[in-house]
Amino acid sequence: MRGLKFSAKEKEKALKMWLVEKKDIFYVCKKSRCTERSLWRWKAQYNGTLESLANRSSRPITPHKLSHTESERAAIVAIFTEHPDISYTEALGILRTEHAYKRTYGGFYRYVVKNHLRGTPVRQTEEYIPQPYETPEHIGVKWQMDVKYVPRACNCGKFAKEWIYQYTIIDEATRERFLFPYKEKSGYSTVDFVKRAIVYFGYAPQTIQTDNGTEFTNPKGTGEGKKHALDILLDRLGIRHQLIRVYTPRHNGKVERSHRTDSEFFYKTLTFETYEELKEKMAAWVVRYNNRPHSSLRNKEGKRAWLTPLQKREQLIELLREDADAPHIRFIKNK
Repeated sequence: MRGLKFSAKEKEKALKMWLVEKKDIFYVCKKSRCTERSLWRWKAQYNGTLESLANRSSRPITPHKLSHTESERAAIVAIFTEHPDISYTEALGILRTEHAYKRTYGGFYRYVVKNHLRGTPVRQTEEYIPQPYETPEHIGVKWQMDVKYVPRACNCGKFAKEWIYQYTIIDEATRERFLFPYKEKSGYSTVDFVKRAIVYFGYAPQTIQTDNGTEFTNPKGTGEGKKHALDILLDRLGIRHQLIRVYTPRHNGKVERSHRTDSEFFYKTLTFETYEELKEKMAAWVVRYNNRPHSSLRNKEGKRAWLTPLQKREQLIELLREDADAPHIRFIKNK
């Protein structure tokens, strides 16, 4: 068949079927998916070795009559050597006006790229060096908040096709978390979640850090003069709303990393049929997570210790009582 290349073993097998086994040539062509002309050509090449049937290069020996000449090649190389930053359009214009170059832009571009006549410019880009993140040392200084989808595979109820969203908030100093599921991702859900989080933690933070999602802030160019529902609540509570850089989720790395823990140890085996059942299981997971040892937490001496978020919370509250220079924390209730 035209355009189909056969290996040396395939050619030898077809020849043996035809010449040794005495099969009909049309039968051999059908079985080998080749033409009768190909069999005769292979027979003429075959001398008993596989090397004689190996595919040879299809590259033409002589150049095409319309290919670039040496003078044209020299002119192209000279232009790109003298002007390394010149554009292809400008180079083609110089060739046409000064060297009587008559080829099209497409032909000129393909020839330059195929023959590597222009070196790829090396961009001097600075290597990204991550800056150290200033994690607060005291409780209630900064919270990170984010939203993730609850996997649909976990929903076995009659509303399995509906999306459910997990709102997450984490204290950076203690790694203590609070989760709650919602059936919609909006500013109203965010406001309700922040209120629940303040009641759960028992204190109001100084800063809440989020990404630039529409559930947290108004998109640029829209809602001018109108505050987001979350900003209205935080202004009333005296909490600073800090937005991370766009398309930079690593700035919210603590809450993003906790989402991976949810996927690995909670949603991997979770099944639920109703929204109420999901809330109960998620509440149990919050208790389990906050009582698990966390490897990034440190003790009073600053050394890494296997403390749970609740143990770290108690440690920091004790330090707050002893340290007069510690930031003021607005506790809502005693836990």
